[in-house]
Amino acid sequence: MRTVEWRGKPVWVLKRTPEMLASLPKLDGEVADPASERNPDEFTPEYCINKHRSRKPEILVAVGICTHLGCSPSTKFVPGPQPSLPDDWAGGFLCPCHGSTFDIAGRVFKNKPAPDNLVVPRHMYLSDNKILIGKDEKGEA
Repeated sequence: MRTVEWRGKPVWVLKRTPEMLASLPKLDGEVADPASERNPDEFTPEYCINKHRSRKPEILVAVGICTHLGCSPSTKFVPGPQPSLPDDWAGGFLCPCHGSTFDIAGRVFKNKPAPDNLVVPRHMYLSDNKILIGKDEKGEA
């Protein structure tokens, strides 16, 4: 995972493993907005409304700010039992301030303080290894 700054906010660019991607469908019943249907104009561009919340399945681009009170979640990629996480944790992000948890696609789990999934900013690939954040083929966000 690499963190870059965009508009004064941390943006995570995460290359997900096949195991991480395989965990996503199993969590659909546990996350609050599995299909990213809430407020798509604000949280998820149309080209990322899919099971991976990304343009390329293996690459997640998300603003690293909790949708509850603006804290920055920490990475908890290792699956399994850990402090403040469920025993069947599949990996993702934990906001330590109030306990909101997000899966590896930035989808918030049900019954957590955060009301929405992590924001996926508009972005586009300039090459296989270069991403432009904040702008896509339709213009700036």
